[in-house]
Amino acid sequence: MHQLEPIVAFMRVAELGSYTRAAEALNLSRTRVSRLVMALEETLGVRLIQRTTRRLHLTAEGERYLAHAQTIVQALDEAAADVGSGVSEMRGRLRINGPMSFGVGHLSPLVASFMAQHPGLEVRLDLNDRRVDLLEEGYDVAIRIGSLPDSSLVARRLTRCRMLFCASPGYLAKHGVPADIEALKQHQCLHYRNGPAPGDWRFGNTTLSTHGPLESNNGDVLTHVAEAGLGIAHQPSFLVTESIIEGRLIPVLTELAPKILDIHALYPARRFLPAKVERFIDHLAAAWGDPPYWERDMGLSPITQQ
Repeated sequence: MHQLEPIVAFMRVAELGSYTRAAEALNLSRTRVSRLVMALEETLGVRLIQRTTRRLHLTAEGERYLAHAQTIVQALDEAAADVGSGVSEMRGRLRINGPMSFGVGHLSPLVASFMAQHPGLEVRLDLNDRRVDLLEEGYDVAIRIGSLPDSSLVARRLTRCRMLFCASPGYLAKHGVPADIEALKQHQCLHYRNGPAPGDWRFGNTTLSTHGPLESNNGDVLTHVAEAGLGIAHQPSFLVTESIIEGRLIPVLTELAPKILDIHALYPARRFLPAKVERFIDHLAAAWGDPPYWERDMGLSPITQQ
């Protein structure tokens, strides 16, 4: 028996959630896959997979072993690619997590172009706005916008973007243009719900309490409602670029120093970063630029060093 065969069988069962599907993926019989996993468990002296008549799930030991096994197999795939004929071709699986709206508009096109450059890659891209545990959920890299919590992960800043106040021409014609921050208290404000007090807008050490007809946990919703003339939104530039260029939204309070959001790539701390992760991160940084291309499209000047 090849030493890696039971490890690969276990990984496929864990990833696909089924002995039958793992057997199909490996072109083996279901019995063979089951025996390989049991042989691995006997060698390790622990139960990796709990089996019932309806489903299976990994034990705590199985979760830990899977994380190590994935790292080892990925490293072997990359070593083979580096010494083989296709030195520049990336192989194996690349698992990416990112925020929903930004991911659809600015991350997914770059995932597609990276896949086109490296057809040997298998990519899993998950988009959501919750904070995922990269190690627990098996991601190679995550894109995060804004402040980062303290963790053991490595963070590389890829670019930065501004937060912009904006409203529709119709709203401003009806309610007037706010002259300063305090004037926002007299306006209808649209709030992103990312904390216990979505009506509180923070500017440095100052907190301004505002009111308005909408709060949402999705920035695209705020953009659509602002375009409908129902209030002023405070949005990251990547969500309102097209709306501003096409005149559906107009920036206000532009004389104020904007709040700046950092956009980072996060990945687990490793002595040797897998080549596919490093090259993917480089691909993102080069494509977005600093300032990012969407701000250049709006004619905004470079963000000064902070």
